[in-house]
Amino acid sequence: MNILEREAKVFFHTYKRIPLEIDRGEGVYLYSTSGRRYLDLFGGLAVNALGYNHPRVVEAIGQQIRRYIHLSNYYVQDPQIELAERLVKASGYSKVFLGNSGTEVIEGALKIARKWGKDKKKSTVVSFTNAFHGRTMGALSSMDREKYREGFEPFLPGFVCIPFNDVEILRRTVNKETLAVMLEFIQGEGGINVATAEFIAELERLKHQYDFLIIADEIQAGLGRTGKFFAFEHYSASGPDIVTAAKPLGGGLPLGAILGSERVADVLQYGVHGTTFGGNPVACSAGIVVLEELVDKGLMQHVVEVGEYAFTQLRQLRQEFPQLIADVRGKGLMIGVELTREGDSIVEKMRDEGVLINCTNQTVLRFLPPLIITKTEIDEGIRTLRKVLRD
Repeated sequence: MNILEREAKVFFHTYKRIPLEIDRGEGVYLYSTSGRRYLDLFGGLAVNALGYNHPRVVEAIGQQIRRYIHLSNYYVQDPQIELAERLVKASGYSKVFLGNSGTEVIEGALKIARKWGKDKKKSTVVSFTNAFHGRTMGALSSMDREKYREGFEPFLPGFVCIPFNDVEILRRTVNKETLAVMLEFIQGEGGINVATAEFIAELERLKHQYDFLIIADEIQAGLGRTGKFFAFEHYSASGPDIVTAAKPLGGGLPLGAILGSERVADVLQYGVHGTTFGGNPVACSAGIVVLEELVDKGLMQHVVEVGEYAFTQLRQLRQEFPQLIADVRGKGLMIGVELTREGDSIVEKMRDEGVLINCTNQTVLRFLPPLIITKTEIDEGIRTLRKVLRD
C-alpha cells in the first residue's frame, strides 16, 4: 500500500489529503520524498510564519526539551511568563490565558463573555456570515456555513448570525441584551473578506451605546500576518475587549492565547477555567522566538513591503486575465484572489508546476505564505500562476 492508502485505512476520513509525501522543509520550500522542491504559499494555513526549520525556533525547542517537556499548570513556568509578558507588551492588553489551538481559545473567549454578562442579564452573541471560528460546538453555533454545521445539530442557544459588513442589519440586531459581537476583521476561511471602516466604526458606536463586548478572532489574521500585530489595528477603533490568537504563535507547535482588556481582566478566578496542555513550555519557547522576530527584528515591516509588492503583481495579473480573476483583496501577506470559476483545478495545476497554494470558499485562491518570503519567491509564485492561467 502507498501512504495515502495506509492513511485511508486507519484514519477517520476527515481530510482531503494532498497527494504528496513531504520529507522536509527549509525556509519557504517543502521537499517531497522524491526530492522535488515546492514553493509553499500557504504555510501550514498561516501557521509557519517563520517558514520551515528556522534555526532559532529549532534551537529554542531543543533547549527547552532538555529542561522539561511538560509541567502541570499548577507550576509557574518561565517560558509561559516570558511569552505572556511579550504578548501584553506588544498588544497593550492586560491579561493572557494560554491554550492549545484556535478553537480552544474561541471557546474560552465565549466563556469569559458569558461570565462577564451573567449579572448584566446579557446573553446574545452576534456573529457574521462566512466567518470561521473553529469546529467545536460553541464555534459552530456562531457560524452559518452548512459545510461545517450539517449533522451536528442542535447548536447552543443565544447566537445570532447576520451578514458581514451590513451596517443596517447590524444596527437593527444589537440591543441591550447583546452580550458580545464576535468577528474576524479579515475573514480567512470565508474568502479573505475585509471589514469596511464604516462597519467597524458603527460597531464601536453601538458598543458604547449598548455596553457589549467585542471579541476579535485574530487566529489567522493576527501576529503580523497583515503587517500589524493584529488586523484590527488597521482601523481607528479603540480595540476589542477580548482577542484570540493561535496559528503562528507556537512557531509550528500547538499554542493559542486569549488576551483580555481591563473590562474582563477579573472575570476568570481560580478553578473556573483551565487546560492540561495549554501553554506547553516547548511551544512557548518557540513562541518567544516568533514574537522576537515579529516585534524586535522588524519582520512586520518586511510583511508590509513584500505584501505591497505581491498585491501590485497580482493586480497586474488581474488586468491580464479579467475573464478569470474577479478581485484581489486582503492586507499584508493575507491575500485572496477571487476567481470567476472554482479554483481546485488551478491549485492542482500549480502543484504540478511546483507551487503549493490553497483554495477557500471554492473560488478564492488564498495566499498565506511564510512571513519571511522574499520578492524573488513572490515572483516565482506569480510566474507560475500566470503560466497556469494562460494555459
